[in-house]
Amino acid sequence: MDADIVDLIGSLKLTGARFAVATVVRTVSLTAAKAGAKAVIRADGTIEAGWIGGGCARAAVLRAARDAIADGRPRLVSVQPLDVLQAQGVAPGDDRDGIQFAKNACPSQGTMDVFVEPIMPRAELLICGASPVAVALASLAPRFGYFVRVAAPESAQPAFEMPDARLTAYAFDGLARAERYIVVATQGSGDHAALKAAFSVGAGYVAFVGSRRKVAALRDALIEEGLDPMQLEALHAPAGLPIDAVTPDEIALSILAEITAVRRKRQRGVP
Repeated sequence: MDADIVDLIGSLKLTGARFAVATVVRTVSLTAAKAGAKAVIRADGTIEAGWIGGGCARAAVLRAARDAIADGRPRLVSVQPLDVLQAQGVAPGDDRDGIQFAKNACPSQGTMDVFVEPIMPRAELLICGASPVAVALASLAPRFGYFVRVAAPESAQPAFEMPDARLTAYAFDGLARAERYIVVATQGSGDHAALKAAFSVGAGYVAFVGSRRKVAALRDALIEEGLDPMQLEALHAPAGLPIDAVTPDEIALSILAEITAVRRKRQRGVP
């Protein structure tokens, strides 16, 4: 891979941008781009760097890149002359066995297959508190690819070995927009402040580790302070799937399983 492309991909990942990498994986007959050619494509469909050929393939690949970035799923685009498509019983725009077919109207009349891979920013797991469950979550989550941010008092920070980011207060207003999942695992130490902060920033999932009785009391207090009751309806509490978890590690596992279920449903467009 071209060194400039590698550097660009690395820098875009650091910014948290969504983009796609299109790679020509096969060519037949005459084509402008050859196997191995790559391009980095932004979410708006513009080519940031690289080259995958001219107008014969560009429109189909850019459309596939926008779709891939939108839903996080890779695509294989096969650009072929119309007569070759017809011989296979497919038409431009058809999707068969995971391959999207497009027409090559250029005089070269070659075939080019392009793999389009979306590069999505790491989802963030924001863990509030330094309880044993919080520490277990911070240890387990990186194995699932999460960017782990912990929010806990400075005196409690040594409990965490190597999170990606740290906060020493429950103040989340300045956090950048991200695919974020929040778990309040304060377990008696700052429950109210942490849960209130969790609803101050956009998140696809907010969970609280604690008893139903404690959750009910916190709900009432937050509503009395003006928090929209509809927001609290989305709270996952007690946190985690019902797997009869007992130990902190088991509870952390149940929470990550619940987050995974929420993420995958959202990716499939399931409400």
